[in-house]
Amino acid sequence: MPDLRRTALAAAVVLAAATAAGAEGPCRRITHEGRGYAVCEADAGADLRLFLTAPDGRPWGGFARLEAALAGEGLALGFAMNAGMYHEDRRPVGLYIEAGTELAALVTGPGPGNFGMQPNGVFCVLSDGRFAVVETGAYAADPPDCRFATQSGPMLVIDAALHPRFLVGSTSRFVRNGVGVSADGGRAIFAISDRPVTFHEFARLFRDMLGTPQALYLDGSVSRLHAPGLGRSDFGRPLGPIVALVLPADRG
Repeated sequence: MPDLRRTALAAAVVLAAATAAGAEGPCRRITHEGRGYAVCEADAGADLRLFLTAPDGRPWGGFARLEAALAGEGLALGFAMNAGMYHEDRRPVGLYIEAGTELAALVTGPGPGNFGMQPNGVFCVLSDGRFAVVETGAYAADPPDCRFATQSGPMLVIDAALHPRFLVGSTSRFVRNGVGVSADGGRAIFAISDRPVTFHEFARLFRDMLGTPQALYLDGSVSRLHAPGLGRSDFGRPLGPIVALVLPADRG
């Protein structure tokens, strides 16, 4: 098991270097083991939200529509990313909580596909403003007080160990995105790969470079990022849940 203090220090050095190179805003470009990633961070107390359905009753579906709606409120997107797996009608596959209201229930049983590769887990914005990634069984046994939550799977990192089913020699590669949380819950760190990566490679990013003892896979192949500070806004087929850092318009 790696020394989390060492990996956290490595992450701080990389992010400081990115800042010194002129990167701005909550997102950075980094390299780990020769693979490129975009990494976006939110600190405890930040206005990090989950979005699913617009006021007209239709799913937001993508970044442009959400960005336009927030602009009408004098707000902007610091960054946004797809936030968990969803059905054809864009309903969340598992637990989904938005602004304190549970809109989809926790799924505790194993199942097909990546979502059902247990252990899976839940990303939670706690009522006190901190963050958590919680394994599904632990969540079911003692649900935390989440203002926002999305369930996905599999877990990438569990108590600083990689998911036991990940294979070093896997040939399954996708553009993947996920989220890790610092040990104190003070930072949520989102990452998306520039190119297709394996689960093992992606999980090592969170464990070995970002230093997050818990990390959760959000999706692959549909993975997309909106990061104005990086001059990036991915497009593709309509999304289900979206996680976004919301800022005043003069800071976006």
